[in-house]
Amino acid sequence: MTETTTRLHEPAVLVLEDGTRYEGRAYGARGRTLGEAVFATGMTGYQETLTDPSYAGQIVMMTAPHIGNTGMNDEDMESARIWVAGFIVRDPSRVVSNFRSQRSLDDDLASAGVVGISGIDTRALTRHLRSAGSMRAGVFSGEDFALSHGEQLELVQTAAEMSGRNLSGDVSTTEAYQLPATGERVGTVAVLDLGVKTSTLNFLAERGFDVHVVPQTVTAEEVLALEPDALFFSNGPGDPAASDRHVEILRSALRAGVPYFGICFGNQLLGRALGYGTYKLPFGHRGINQPVIDRATGRVEITAHNHGFAVDAPIDRISDSSEGFGRVEVSHVDLNDNVVEGLNCLDIPAFSVQYHPESAAGPRDANYLFDRFRDMVIASKENQA
Repeated sequence: MTETTTRLHEPAVLVLEDGTRYEGRAYGARGRTLGEAVFATGMTGYQETLTDPSYAGQIVMMTAPHIGNTGMNDEDMESARIWVAGFIVRDPSRVVSNFRSQRSLDDDLASAGVVGISGIDTRALTRHLRSAGSMRAGVFSGEDFALSHGEQLELVQTAAEMSGRNLSGDVSTTEAYQLPATGERVGTVAVLDLGVKTSTLNFLAERGFDVHVVPQTVTAEEVLALEPDALFFSNGPGDPAASDRHVEILRSALRAGVPYFGICFGNQLLGRALGYGTYKLPFGHRGINQPVIDRATGRVEITAHNHGFAVDAPIDRISDSSEGFGRVEVSHVDLNDNVVEGLNCLDIPAFSVQYHPESAAGPRDANYLFDRFRDMVIASKENQA
């Protein structure tokens, strides 16, 4: 048996915190990884998923059975690195066949130190997580596969839970940087990087914004000193209840009249800034096929999601912000489970959505939201003139 064949058949095990075990084959790097086990339902777009900073701290399972056939390339990277804590697939492609491919998925996982597992019943694991909820997990291969069942389970059960974790410091840029507008110039937007994706920045620049990306360590005073025409909070990992400082930054900007748009984590932080609570979903929304209704138009959009937390706001009526920001409506709702998927402020220039309108990867049904943001900023500037 050759070294390559031996490597393809090295054993690995996935251990969930409730004691459930799934034995399979090692995939990617060898060793041990711990994180929150979640599933993503996209048939395509695994590279964008892997490089999305929102997945930091999570062991991601792809529900599509065959992963890796188009390989990896530099063009589809949504950040500078792979962020997932671990990766689970049923049938990894043995052959890479795509004219854009530069490397294999297995090679990129190994070089990034991402421990994965293949060859398990991902349908059974999905059903288990849907019933029991997302939970802590560990993947063990190489020398760590030889640990006793009790030792592996103890490592999983003593790992950090996602609730209460602030991970923005792990994924945010450490230095501010700028992207010039590529469309007809509208103004400047300050982007708080909580795990922003490259496509998001490009879409903002295409809408005529000079994009000023700032680290999550920035203060409200530093943001306002930029005198931005608008503020944008990005997607990102972790529990929004653990980001009090970012909520206060947003409240300061809203009180100063700065137009605001937030996506994903930025939607949860707007909810908190307005006075609503947030809560953890049983197993979250992750994938590129979530049906969401825009309540203003009645149009159903198929959207890309990656979130385990949601805003607790009334969907049956317009409510008042307890923080003094006026009337707020839930603008978008997930048709699968009635989860709040968007907020729209009726008395100040601010709105947000829970999903990913940049569509990387995924459908482009919601790309118009970047146009809505541009139009809101233009209208706000005209009103101030």
